[in-house]
Amino acid sequence: MSVNDPGRQRLFVDGAWEEPDGGYYAVVDPASEETVGWAPEASRDQVHAACAAAREAFGPWSRTAPEERAAVLARAADIIHGHLVPYAELAQAETGATMGTARGMQVGVGAARFRRYARVEPAEWAIPPQINDAGPMGRAGVMGALAVRQPVGVVTCITSYNNPWANPAGKIAPALAMGNTVVVKPAPQDPLSVYRMAEALEAAGVPAGVVNVVSGRAVEVGEAAVGSPDVDMVSFTGSTAVGQRIAEACGRDMKRQLMELGGKGVALVFDDADLGSAVAGIGTTFSFYSGQICTAPTRVLAQRGVYDRLVEQLAAYAGRLRVGDPREASTVVGPVISAEHRDRVESYVETGRKEGAVVVAGGERPPYERGFYVAPTLLADCSGDMRVAREEIFGPVVSVIPFDEEEEGIALANDTDYGLIDYVWSGDVARAFRVARRLRAGGVGINTVGRNMEAPFGGFKKSGVGRDVGSYALHAYSEVQAIVWPG
Repeated sequence: MSVNDPGRQRLFVDGAWEEPDGGYYAVVDPASEETVGWAPEASRDQVHAACAAAREAFGPWSRTAPEERAAVLARAADIIHGHLVPYAELAQAETGATMGTARGMQVGVGAARFRRYARVEPAEWAIPPQINDAGPMGRAGVMGALAVRQPVGVVTCITSYNNPWANPAGKIAPALAMGNTVVVKPAPQDPLSVYRMAEALEAAGVPAGVVNVVSGRAVEVGEAAVGSPDVDMVSFTGSTAVGQRIAEACGRDMKRQLMELGGKGVALVFDDADLGSAVAGIGTTFSFYSGQICTAPTRVLAQRGVYDRLVEQLAAYAGRLRVGDPREASTVVGPVISAEHRDRVESYVETGRKEGAVVVAGGERPPYERGFYVAPTLLADCSGDMRVAREEIFGPVVSVIPFDEEEEGIALANDTDYGLIDYVWSGDVARAFRVARRLRAGGVGINTVGRNMEAPFGGFKKSGVGRDVGSYALHAYSEVQAIVWPG
């Protein structure tokens, strides 16, 4: 199906595959350090052309019947699902994910998100009529009202490197379903998968200009995609620091924002918790994307009565996980995305040692000649003021902090700049719900790290602005218009 040279990927602008002005750069396999392919480096002019194409396409696409837009998304889902294996192999090569993760959580979730938004939901609802007395605005009467969801316009989607399928699909699909057009700027580390998504949408019949993909390592590529006067909204997933800069740029032009930023998820483990469940849940930090996920429970608060046992069991769990080539079926923990990021994660572990944390598992680089591997690492005897307990490491590193009473645990949990997803483990369901309601986080998992994919997703504080997933994404990619009339 590909119209592109598999070695040299072209940009997708206004329905055409275009040679990049800035040439190409190598996309590197984090496991083997070999070149996966060559990604295009867009120029500022090409990004602006993509935004202009999206602006031109917005009018016709926004007037297309929702059922027709849904049909395009459904066909795209079928195409993606039909190419599950080659798409997953590419995602694995770009990200270093295990094949189970690449198939199920990357490409599989990407297809599911297109399928989810291929169903048409009501975009308008009635408001109760209002009886008005006579006054300066006119005679007495009854005013009817209707609330209508309208598309925002052109949406720039800037996506994260940890999931080049689910993350872009979670932006593109609801944005298109609501009648918006998009300019996608994928993460520079793994953009090739996003171009395969564009091919699937093209084959599904998306009109020219409705979806555009421009990539590049240069900062100016993202700046152009955010700053273009043709753009009405920016949807960004990534670090809080970059999100703050994007928010400043959006604020100058009053552009809509949807920000899914960093996290330092807390796992509050009480004395009466099921330790097996808690260990398995917290252990996903080590195995799921090698800890490169903002929802990971990386900061564990353990009540004194269970602290020693929890540390012991977490250390044993981490020690059993096989680190290595993600193409091998027995591998549980693959590499992190790059050598630079590996160095960053390792520097945090060393910082933890200097701050007084005890490394009870991991802490040493796995003995492989090639690949950007980090051993699952557990830091015990931490305190809430340590950098390893406060800053997002984005790797397979967990910090454990003891606490005594419930109030202390809640206070420690909320003493953070972040607030994306926290977790509570307790055998007392009433207490678990009581504690959950007091946590300053956009989501709380009770005795689970699982998610309901219709539940709103987003963060408090520096973890983001806005909510998406399920119907909430349709809200995020739309404006509400009020229409009133005399009854």
